Amino acid sequence: MTFDGPDKDAEVVLRLSGVEAGYGRIRALNGIDLEVRRGQIVTLLGANGAGKTTTLKTISGLVRLTAGKVSFEGQDLAQMRASDIARLGVAHVPEGRRILRGLTVRENLELGAFTVRDAALRRSRMQEVFRLFPILDRRQHQDGSLLSGGEQQMLAMGRALMQGPKVLLLDEPSMGLAPKLVLDTMRIIKRLNQEGATILLVEQNARLALRLAHYGYVLEGGTIRMQGPAETLRADTSIVQAYLGD
Repeated sequence: MTFDGPDKDAEVVLRLSGVEAGYGRIRALNGIDLEVRRGQIVTLLGANGAGKTTTLKTISGLVRLTAGKVSFEGQDLAQMRASDIARLGVAHVPEGRRILRGLTVRENLELGAFTVRDAALRRSRMQEVFRLFPILDRRQHQDGSLLSGGEQQMLAMGRALMQGPKVLLLDEPSMGLAPKLVLDTMRIIKRLNQEGATILLVEQNARLALRLAHYGYVLEGGTIRMQGPAETLRADTSIVQAYLGD
């Protein structure tokens, strides 16, 4: 499942420069510098509490930065609402999936297209999601909250794809899944990338993430301690043991 490196000259679509952010008086990010190039999978790794989820939330506008800059395709996101950031093409699949109870699979997917006014485009994207995730097509009239964990993860990703995102932010997509479903989920992420998706991935399974990604960042205490091509990080045993767990 290892990728060849992407074009090193590919356009940077997402850039964080000196980003600080947190919750009240608690600062979770301490000057983050990070970039994602078009067509890449970039993985953000680190222990619990390192600031990974906060980084994604800051990009998508759910947490306000207190210093630094977040830019998407050259546009400053700092003062934008989360809904406006989504309209630009940044789709966030949060940890825990957040499937809405009482709504069918199809209705959950339709909510993902809240920024899309063109009915024909919504229908086209729905069919594309069903092509990627045939199980969702078969269960489109069932309550989404009653799906299995793996199926709910597919639904969460499908809901994000209904936006037609330019960048997909994935937060712990394998959490709580059985080993086989973890591999299935990673294959889906790889397929999405091969079909053109640019992805920033937070993932607890560091070794698997580094096999999937083109480039990686290691966070510790809200600071990036290490970065480099995923293959290089994966090959350095000391990095894996010191920062990612044995």
